[in-house]
Amino acid sequence: MHRLCWLTLALGVLPSPAPGQEKKQPKPDPVFAKITDVPGLPRVLLIGDSISMGYTLPVRKLFDGKANVHRVLENGGPTTNGVAKIDKWLNVNGSNKWDVIHFNWGLHDLKVTKEGNQVNPDEYEKNLRQLVKKLKATGAKLIWATTTPVPEGKLSPPRKNEDVILYNTISLKIMKEEGVAVNDLYAAVLPKQKEWQRKENVHFTDAGSRTLADLVFKAINQELGPKTK
Repeated sequence: MHRLCWLTLALGVLPSPAPGQEKKQPKPDPVFAKITDVPGLPRVLLIGDSISMGYTLPVRKLFDGKANVHRVLENGGPTTNGVAKIDKWLNVNGSNKWDVIHFNWGLHDLKVTKEGNQVNPDEYEKNLRQLVKKLKATGAKLIWATTTPVPEGKLSPPRKNEDVILYNTISLKIMKEEGVAVNDLYAAVLPKQKEWQRKENVHFTDAGSRTLADLVFKAINQELGPKTK
């Protein structure tokens, strides 16, 4: 081995990449950008998975000059993730004072694994009740978003729309008991599913995400009332 190469390896020093071969760092997702509040405007928190990530930026645009729209700084995942991190999420960007919280869990819980759903229906109900209790303690107005439909075809990871219906039924029972407002995204999407949603994919086209954003904006705006006028 060449003496220089041997010395480089012995010292644990890696050679610099050739010009043009530097590894590019991925750009930070603007969905997770730090939000600096505009004083005097109401504060809104979005909690959800990648479906909510898709409508976060257009919702912020719709509320420009009317409300400060924050979101949890990650894919919210299943209810188990929510239970583990909800206290941290409620203090995102340094404050736990919220006027409205728009939230959802479901698509990750109902993933089909070899053992069944990732979070079984009974555990989902238990976790969701615990999360709603935490959210209500903030004093914010709450809006539950029903889980959006699962399209036909071979999905990865596997999901079944019959599970969406089951988990939505569980969640709607809880929200009715707790007096939580509902933004029924499932019902809104179902007749337009092929138009708004990607093929064999739970995610939405850009146009579909903008349509969801319109629905989320209307639901939040209704709860904010005069604060956004």
